[in-house]
Amino acid sequence: MSFSAYFTETRHLLRLCGPILVAQVAQTTMSFVDTVMAGQISATDMAAVAVATSFWLPIILLVQGVVMALTPIISQLNGARRHHEVAGAVHQGFWLTLMVIVPASLALYFSPMILHWMDVEPLLAEKTTGYLHGILWGMPAYALYQVLRNFSEGLSHTRPTMVIGFIGLAINVPANYILIHGKLGFPQLGGVGCGYASALVFWAMLVAMIVYTKRSALLNHFAVFANITAPDMARIGRIFRLGFPIAMAIFCEVTLFTVVALLLAPLGADVVAGHQVAINFSSIIFMLPLSLGMALTIRVGHSLGEHQADQARIASLTGIGFGALAAVFTGLATALARYQISGIYTDNSFVLELAASLLLLASLYQISDSVQVITAAALRGYKDTKVIFYITLFSYWCCGLPVGMVLGLTDWIVPAMGPHGFWIGFLVGLTIAAFLLIWRLRRIYEQVHHRDSAGLPLVDGL
Repeated sequence: MSFSAYFTETRHLLRLCGPILVAQVAQTTMSFVDTVMAGQISATDMAAVAVATSFWLPIILLVQGVVMALTPIISQLNGARRHHEVAGAVHQGFWLTLMVIVPASLALYFSPMILHWMDVEPLLAEKTTGYLHGILWGMPAYALYQVLRNFSEGLSHTRPTMVIGFIGLAINVPANYILIHGKLGFPQLGGVGCGYASALVFWAMLVAMIVYTKRSALLNHFAVFANITAPDMARIGRIFRLGFPIAMAIFCEVTLFTVVALLLAPLGADVVAGHQVAINFSSIIFMLPLSLGMALTIRVGHSLGEHQADQARIASLTGIGFGALAAVFTGLATALARYQISGIYTDNSFVLELAASLLLLASLYQISDSVQVITAAALRGYKDTKVIFYITLFSYWCCGLPVGMVLGLTDWIVPAMGPHGFWIGFLVGLTIAAFLLIWRLRRIYEQVHHRDSAGLPLVDGL
């Protein structure tokens, strides 16, 4: 293939990636706003928001991960011009979401019980519970919004995600202010108000997406709100089998960082703070490869639907290569500006020094992290999701975490390195995941090429 083919594919990916990235930034900004505005009331309110987020985020990401199966399904159907099947896929996505949201909501409702077992300060536990019970009202809206979002993105239409992300942010700030401080006749809820404000934002985003879907000439063409089909357990099962490994892979990664924070807790608040500064900044940088990966899933699925196996391969190689190159630059910038970055978060000299040293390790793992998340996204485009979960589980929990615990907490190999040992474990786990996922992608290339050569269809139905 000529260089121009890769250049053209890069333009396609960036056009899709841009709005997704902006939407991710808007969503992250909402969490940041919640923390800051709650902190204006008290440290306990701010801590309650942070603790509550550590509970609800993994649960809502599990639901979101299951729904993410719709993106490759719809992109493949769109590429294959099987437009008459798209609405049915969306309808079964709705039914699946309603089924999944019930156990997820129950898990979120009863999750504060853990706080009592951990002997958390009563006021902090009370505020955390209030926040979780508040945001619980918005979970159905968030999950249904994700169905419509994946429907739109599966059609290579990513701009609504960006626009609605800003609508959510615009509502979040005044809603927080009113409910935190008790304005316009509402009770003063403090940090708990952020939970109810987030629920309101989720409903507003769902309504906005429904209105857009009905008014958009492109999306309305598929008539997803007309003649909603009845639940088909066979089709729902196929979506679930495709989406559940995605959800579990996300859950494995999110919970890994939570567990590491808990393991570092006995080392002192300053150590945990330094670790959190590095994690927080790394999560911001991670939005770039994550968004690029979402765009790549769309491109790969669409190319396979068009029966263009070579184009799907070009899209994969382009996405991985561009992501790795971008990671080199962001990693270099992180390493050079690590003290300035740490200074944004804290003026505590110990925390600043620790965070800066961890950011140096973060600058190295950004390359592996970028490659693994983008390669996993390419595999999602091929509907090869089960192996992603297996590789993630093995790389993070069987390799990365044990290495981190040995280096961080024991003297078995070197004197205990504390958080630096865990970050080396992150690097090890992510690097192993990157290599294994690339190996799997090469195997998929061979399988698809064989099917293409034999004249067999590259995609199936729902």
